[in-house]
Amino acid sequence: MPGSIKIEVKPEVFKWLRTSAGWTVEDVCKRLKTSVETLNGFELGEKTPTLRQLKDLSQAYKRPLAAFLLSKPIKEKTMPKDYRMLPGKKNVFDKKTIVVLRKARSLQEIGSALSRNINYPTKPKVERVKIYEKPDIIADEYRKIFGMTEEKQRKFKTPYELFNNLRDILEDMNILVFLFPMPLEDARGFVLTDESPNIIVVNSKDSIEARLFSMMHEFAHILLGETAIDLPNFSLTTRNEIESWCNEFASSFLLPKGIIIQLFDSKRDVLTETKTLNTFSRKYKVSKAMILFTMFKLNYITKRVYDDVLERYKPKEIEKKEKRKGGGIPSDRRCLSELGTKFVSIVANNYDKNHITYTDALNYLSTKSKNFDKVLARARK
Repeated sequence: MPGSIKIEVKPEVFKWLRTSAGWTVEDVCKRLKTSVETLNGFELGEKTPTLRQLKDLSQAYKRPLAAFLLSKPIKEKTMPKDYRMLPGKKNVFDKKTIVVLRKARSLQEIGSALSRNINYPTKPKVERVKIYEKPDIIADEYRKIFGMTEEKQRKFKTPYELFNNLRDILEDMNILVFLFPMPLEDARGFVLTDESPNIIVVNSKDSIEARLFSMMHEFAHILLGETAIDLPNFSLTTRNEIESWCNEFASSFLLPKGIIIQLFDSKRDVLTETKTLNTFSRKYKVSKAMILFTMFKLNYITKRVYDDVLERYKPKEIEKKEKRKGGGIPSDRRCLSELGTKFVSIVANNYDKNHITYTDALNYLSTKSKNFDKVLARARK
């Protein structure tokens, strides 16, 4: 049987492919229905895997089958700095998160090469800042750069409209924003700043309000020149100075002190009532958790009130709206949602100018031929 053919694999390559994909020995043994002794034999070069086993692992690791035929492991870029502060998980990532990290790195390289083909600049149009600069002042400056007035923010009908507007502005600044699913408990976003174009990845499993905060939090990392992965949130006990800075930037950008103080003063007697929080959230397209965080930060409520009221909203912050909407989104819209208009337009322009083939374009966009024309029509600039 063809699948039972033995294939020689360098033991260091076999082990590297497993560990770089985030798979434990136990994971692989379960997948291949084999023993730890057999797997250790593969990784020590004492035993030889079959073609069928390699095909199975190629699919599991999201690596091409040819990777098992390498003479030695490939040196990959280092992982983003881990700011997640998860007990016992420093630099340990879920398998699905690792796949998204590799995909983002690949898209960064593709975006760079394709941009050069058509003379698109890739350097981000931002000025780096220092950690000692005040994040709320920097946030005010960027609200002006983005043209984000209070009136404009309130006019958006939904948080999705605000998110897409800010994403478009970031992409015009040569920052690509991708939306990919990852386990929410593992990562809500990450940013790659060590190459151009800079990349922001936001967890598409999160609520739209949380995505908004994560996107601006990751943008703050770009301003600081940091490649990082994290779990942006409204923790009052964040011990890391950089994460605190990025949280403060994101919250100040979305709810500037000059706007929110006047708003809070007008509702001081009913600040934490459900109706009040719903009104604030609807007007400014941000989560109740962020509003409560801002109330506490500005001394409008105590820590005890903050904790008590936050409990009402924690289960509702994550993904429930998305689940109701899931599955039915057309493939062309899903492609644009994940990759963003800028990246798709770069691929479209390269295809139009015959710099890449039809097959290349399909591969870069991870789409099927039946959706290709719709995707390009939506994204061409």
